[in-house]
Amino acid sequence: MVPSFRKFIGMIALVIFVVVYAFTAMVIGDMTLQQSSTIVRLIYFAIAGLIWVIPAGAIIWWMERGGKNRT
Repeated sequence: MVPSFRKFIGMIALVIFVVVYAFTAMVIGDMTLQQSSTIVRLIYFAIAGLIWVIPAGAIIWWMERGGKNRT
């Protein structure tokens, strides 16, 4: 796959993933933690706010993998 096309596809996938992940994390947190204390909600949203980095890193790794010449 051409590197510029791979980066374009990766960029689209990354934007869609982040938007879907953010809405999903908000809905899950709101529905399940309504009766919880503020500390529990803070911990959940702090962890949920950092977890997205792992799959995003995989998408970025995939985007960059195609850009190197294999000789």
